[in-house]
Amino acid sequence: MLESVAALTSSPWIYAVVAVSVLLDVFLPVLPSGVLVITAATAAAAGSTTVAGAASAASTAQQVPQVPSLLALILCAATASVLGDLVAYRLAWRGGERLDRAIARSRRLTSAQERLGAALARGGGILVIIARFAPAGRSVVSLGAGAAHREVKEFLPWSALAGVAWAGYSVGLGYCGGQWLGATWVGTAVSVLALFVAGAFAAYLMRRPAAEAAAAAAAAQTSAATTAS
Repeated sequence: MLESVAALTSSPWIYAVVAVSVLLDVFLPVLPSGVLVITAATAAAAGSTTVAGAASAASTAQQVPQVPSLLALILCAATASVLGDLVAYRLAWRGGERLDRAIARSRRLTSAQERLGAALARGGGILVIIARFAPAGRSVVSLGAGAAHREVKEFLPWSALAGVAWAGYSVGLGYCGGQWLGATWVGTAVSVLALFVAGAFAAYLMRRPAAEAAAAAAAAQTSAATTAS
């Protein structure tokens, strides 16, 4: 298995695999797109030293090993992220009453849709960026924006920023892990753990406004009941 992973990360096909994985995980959040990006970046960081040494000592008959380009990985992952968001957004836009009923049955989707609409209406879409790091947050926000028929000019710039931020962070984690710990499972695991920590924190930030709103609504109801009595 290790040989297969090494072969993939040293092949140009790594960009296609990353792109497909990131594109589809808006519909299938269980896909390990973040893990794949980090693994490729870890291999690039650890392999850059190997390649430099091999290039300086190699003869013309030797083949210098290839490693993924960090910039290409960021651009590939960010572009696929935005395209996936737009596909989900368009599908939700055209989803009709069936999708509206499905969203209405989900408190999480309904709450995210309301908060996203309010954020975009105020001219700020930081929620879109935060949601990109949260587990399934990207799916919730993209589908919520489409179902609420938000204008694409309100959603697309924030989706692009979210994709670049997520891709840059993931590649940066893999690169730092590879530089410090080498292309080992330990280095990859530490980087993936850091990605999961960021996701947990993003999920907390997304839930906090909903909890505050629920507490405020409960307090208002209690106050109204006391006044009525």
